[in-house]
This record gives sequence, structure tokens and C-alpha cells, in this order.
Amino acid sequence: MDTSYPREDYLPMTSRKQDPCPTVINISPSVVPRDHLIWSIFNSIYMNLCCFGLVALAYSVKARDQKVAGDIEAARHFSSKAKCYNILATIWSLLLPLVLIGLVITGVIHLSKLAQESMDFFNYQIFAYDEDRK
Repeated sequence: MDTSYPREDYLPMTSRKQDPCPTVINISPSVVPRDHLIWSIFNSIYMNLCCFGLVALAYSVKARDQKVAGDIEAARHFSSKAKCYNILATIWSLLLPLVLIGLVITGVIHLSKLAQESMDFFNYQIFAYDEDRK
């Protein structure tokens, strides 16, 4: 009597001959690069000082053309350049107004101190003149 467990005769009907290394085919879809066209259009409409948005728009159009033509590597290259120029344009568009606001605030503070000092100067002269007359 066979008391081994599990019994092989009760196993489901499967092929006893297993392939030790099954063949696996990985089909990965090629990642299509983004062309950043909408971002480039917004940056070119804003027309920042160094025209980074316009350069980004040109690279975005080139990336889209290469993507349509099927050259994924060239599309990835132009997409990377478009992204860099869009980042530069966005930073420039945000940084320039902040710098101008800072300059205006410091100018107003400086002018108010200058006005206060000149008022102190004139008050001193007026009161000194009045004391000499008495």
C-alpha cells in the first residue's frame, strides 16, 4: 500500500513534461514622446523678452513632424529641447515680473526715506531761521 502524499494518480490531467524555460516575448509599446505644443503656444503668445517661447514652438513643431514621420529618436530629441526652452520661458515669464515688483517696492521705500530726510532738513532750517529772528 502506497501512503505517499499527494498521490500522483489523483493529480489533475496535466502534461507531466514541463518546459523548464518557457519562451516569453515582451512586446513593449514604443513610448511616443510628447511634443509640448500647447505649452509652447502659450509661451510664444506671452512673448517673453528672450523669445524662448518662440524657439520652444519651433522645436515642438519639429518634434511633432518627426513623430508623424516615424522617427522616434529625432522626435524625442526635439521634444527634449522644446521642454527645456519651455521651462526657461516659464521661469523667465514668472521671474521678470517678480523682480520688477521687488524693484518698485524698494524704490518706493527709498523714496519715502529720502522724502522724510528732506522734510527733516527743511524743518530744521525753518526752525533754526525762526530762532535767529527772535
